[in-house]
Amino acid sequence: MGTNVSVILLAAGRSQRMGAKKQLLPIQGRPAVARCLESLRDAQAAEIVLVVNPEADDIVEAAKDFPVRVAVNEVPGSDMAASVMTGLACINREAAGVLVCPCDHPLVRPKTIEAMISAHVRMPDAIIIPVHRGRKGHPTLFPRALLEELGTGATMRDVIGRHHAKISLLNVDDEGVILDMDTPEDYRRILDRDSP
Repeated sequence: MGTNVSVILLAAGRSQRMGAKKQLLPIQGRPAVARCLESLRDAQAAEIVLVVNPEADDIVEAAKDFPVRVAVNEVPGSDMAASVMTGLACINREAAGVLVCPCDHPLVRPKTIEAMISAHVRMPDAIIIPVHRGRKGHPTLFPRALLEELGTGATMRDVIGRHHAKISLLNVDDEGVILDMDTPEDYRRILDRDSP
């Protein structure tokens, strides 16, 4: 797509509520992390950094066929902001926008990612949040400069709250942006939606 948007795919969670590594749960025969990476690749994301925890050799293995750079969040039990900071340290210095993608939203479509990147090109200072039928979802595209504030101890919620006026909601026809999988019930719902 020729844009200066980098992607941070967050896959460092411990999946405690799921009871199994949700990054590796199969969706149509492929691990969830691979489904996420397929969408990012098909959307022609300029760069993908996969953030994992130190015990994630199996997740890295599942991502080996994709053009990703792996970054390890060494802080056990840390929050999302720490993983985003880990990824931010590895992305291209020229990246003006950063798409933060949680690995537990595996059904987001490539065209949604493309639409978000296009919106960033039009509004480079905006925080772009996808909305499906009135519900805000993920991923979120940030101007890189705003994410740098995480280095001051701010959380992701803090960054969004401080810059509320910069939020641009992007309506998408993609239920995947609001379908996460934190629990076995969530996973079953995703399998139901993704059945052939």
